[in-house]
Amino acid sequence: MTINRVSYTLESTLATVNQAEETASKIAQQAGFDRDTADQISMAVREATVNAVLHGNKYDSNKKVRLAFEQNGDALVITVTDEGVGLNQNSIPDPLAPENLLKTSGRGIFLIRSFMDEVRIRPLEPGTEITLIKHVRGSAADAKENSK
Repeated sequence: MTINRVSYTLESTLATVNQAEETASKIAQQAGFDRDTADQISMAVREATVNAVLHGNKYDSNKKVRLAFEQNGDALVITVTDEGVGLNQNSIPDPLAPENLLKTSGRGIFLIRSFMDEVRIRPLEPGTEITLIKHVRGSAADAKENSK
């Protein structure tokens, strides 16, 4: 089994968000995911990076966002790590609750969970690490097998 890993250290800016999304799209397509799935993966990475830049690092230029992609035969594993104060998972509001339906923010984690197969949030000292996992299935798995 071949494991490919690449990682980046990014600034806490909105440009970082766009860079992370574009990189995720390219890597997902290279991993053999179809266009719709690659779009879902890149949107999940965008949301996770927005959270890291905005909520985690609070645009602090002294804090970085780390982004890592790992491809193995079974999955694409992506981690986004910030250097902020951390995330209390119990404080994440339900975006489907009636009082939150018309809010313009607060759906990032919900979207990430709907687009990815597995999502793990781990508090760090300092910061938060979110791991996004998309399993290789169907044509993506066939493409990986045929490329050997």
